[in-house]
Amino acid sequence: MCSRWVVLAFCCLGQLCADQSLKPQLAAPQLATNNPTLTTVALEKPFCMFDRSLRPNKSYVIYLYAMKESATAISSTVTDNSSKPLDSTFQQTSGGQLGPYKAALFNVPGCSSPPKLADVGDVNKVSDVLNQYLFRVGDDGTCLYDPNFLAVCNPPLAPDTTYRFKYVLLDSTEGIMKDQTLWSDPIKTRRVKLPLKIDTWPGRRSGDMVVITSILSVLVFLLLAGFLASVSSAVMRSEDSSAEATCMSQTIQQSEPRPQLNSE
Repeated sequence: MCSRWVVLAFCCLGQLCADQSLKPQLAAPQLATNNPTLTTVALEKPFCMFDRSLRPNKSYVIYLYAMKESATAISSTVTDNSSKPLDSTFQQTSGGQLGPYKAALFNVPGCSSPPKLADVGDVNKVSDVLNQYLFRVGDDGTCLYDPNFLAVCNPPLAPDTTYRFKYVLLDSTEGIMKDQTLWSDPIKTRRVKLPLKIDTWPGRRSGDMVVITSILSVLVFLLLAGFLASVSSAVMRSEDSSAEATCMSQTIQQSEPRPQLNSE
């Protein structure tokens, strides 16, 4: 009974329960901060989404497709005429501009044994929990340039660009699609901030204030350098005077007549 409540709580956290519209969702902000980023989007894996389509003694995998929002609706299909999922790549679709590309392939998440949210507080378990719970689109920065890379390529997304995502359930034995979700709602990656708009610590400062602060810093540096130069000059003069006085004292002592001893 307790395990059922855990499953229900986990599904409702991500809004992926089977009685709702089946579509990929952004990962919960408690588990994926700063999401989306400039080049990545963290999605919840499809827990409990395809349970009605799973059959005993069958092998299944999940395909994740991505495409830019600007791609036409005609090109949004992810299967061919024989219900086989497309193997279109990031390069072939110009990064999703011409249609969906396969961004990931992973096993069907176990609905009966989802990761325990309580383990997120354990530094030794949090990495495994996040790997089970979410998938980060755009997390591979080397696959495009590695000639020996053979897996599904998941290269960085474009900044300030809107994408949609779809999960597909594939029967590994027959090689055909058994189920799929709707395309996700539009998800936009972050925009690169201009230098003048970047927040600075300890507060927000405009470009004029940054310039004024820089000028004041230079003036303070010059004043400090002048003060140090004055102190150094005074010390050197003091040392020169002391050396001169010592030299004069020695000269006087040498010039004084020495008393002669009378010889008997």
